Amino acid sequence: MTSSQELFDRAKTLMPGGVNSPVRAFGSVGGTPRFMVNAKGAYLTDADGRDYVDLVCSWGPALLGHAHPAVLAAVHTAVDHGLSFGASTPAESELAALVQGRVSGVERLRMVSTGTEATMTAVRLARGFTGRDLIIKFAGCYHGHLDSLLAAAGSGLATLALPGSAGVTAATAAETLVLPYNDLAAVEAAFTEYGDRIAAVITEAAPANMGVVTPGEGFNAGLSRITAAHGALLILDEVLTGFRVGASGYWGLTGASEGWTPDLFTFGKVIGGGLPTAALGGRAEVMDYLAPLGPVYQAGTLSGNPVAMAAGVATLTAATSAVYATVDARSLELSTALTSALSDEGVDHSIQRAGNLFSVAFGTSVSGVRNYADAQGQEVFRYAPFFHSMLDSGVYLPPSVFEAWFLSAAHDDNAMNRIFDALPAAAKAAAAAV
Repeated sequence: MTSSQELFDRAKTLMPGGVNSPVRAFGSVGGTPRFMVNAKGAYLTDADGRDYVDLVCSWGPALLGHAHPAVLAAVHTAVDHGLSFGASTPAESELAALVQGRVSGVERLRMVSTGTEATMTAVRLARGFTGRDLIIKFAGCYHGHLDSLLAAAGSGLATLALPGSAGVTAATAAETLVLPYNDLAAVEAAFTEYGDRIAAVITEAAPANMGVVTPGEGFNAGLSRITAAHGALLILDEVLTGFRVGASGYWGLTGASEGWTPDLFTFGKVIGGGLPTAALGGRAEVMDYLAPLGPVYQAGTLSGNPVAMAAGVATLTAATSAVYATVDARSLELSTALTSALSDEGVDHSIQRAGNLFSVAFGTSVSGVRNYADAQGQEVFRYAPFFHSMLDSGVYLPPSVFEAWFLSAAHDDNAMNRIFDALPAAAKAAAAAV
């Protein structure tokens, strides 16, 4: 029995399913979850002493690589001054200024602790600002485990093949209109029927929780146009894409040049550099509806935690144009090698991209993946043997086909060659799957 197996057996007696976040349980790929004890650069080390090239990167935050010296130094300095004050600190404004410098649409920023808290607050703020009750979301987009947004969510819910979550009341679900992604006509129709009741449309800037799905040309811009015409708000969820696919997130790659700006953004992952930090920001007119200036209440004991702020400041400061160029190049190299290996074995697939994020979808070469129905219709059964072949070769992939692959600036030639060497056998395993 491996140390990971022993640790998992013990964890299952202490925590539901033995985990604190469902996808970690390996439910969709089977086998024993690896319990990790160390992370450095592009590598993870498990409790049995095995090293893996990491393509999860803490689900995004490790843009610079694990245990980056500048981030560790900033955290150590902050820890020396205390872990939490329950009061304002200079570092909160420093991180907010860095975000504003990167994302021109953020006139005010509120720090919170998790991506779920950021989207929850953004939805509450939209309702408070507009005086309306309905929210539009898209099937397959995941915005955290907020009750009203779990309907037809992707991520772990797609992995577990659940349509929603027990404990979410019918009344709560009824306040959410779920539409097919990449379908502006459906959005127009919803506003025609419910326009004076719709507070906001919330969408991932580029979905990455049903696998990666590229927004259709003009889709996000269309959402901005439609919401503005009806007095509703557009919430752009960049919890995953923000500061990872570029210095200004996915909006910086597309929206800024197209001439549209959402009313609210939500950020997470990279903004905390590996520590629990998230934020929402946007137009001052809307953001100032938050307490203490406005009537929409939000508070958090650990919001703006000084250690987390230090990690975020250090991460964004070190995330230079050279870092993004490296991650972009490595992403292209890996996705090219992946499609080559699968094609050599005759495995039908498509590679779904959004900036330097990508994922593979089996059996989708004809039309790719444009929405949740396409994602659910893929040949999911090919992923588990592919995953375990890579794992056995020392490459740690997301343990679900419905997740994005992440690289970091620390993925050097040695790390990449190890991945490349593992791909042929994994492609054979995918081809042999039934």
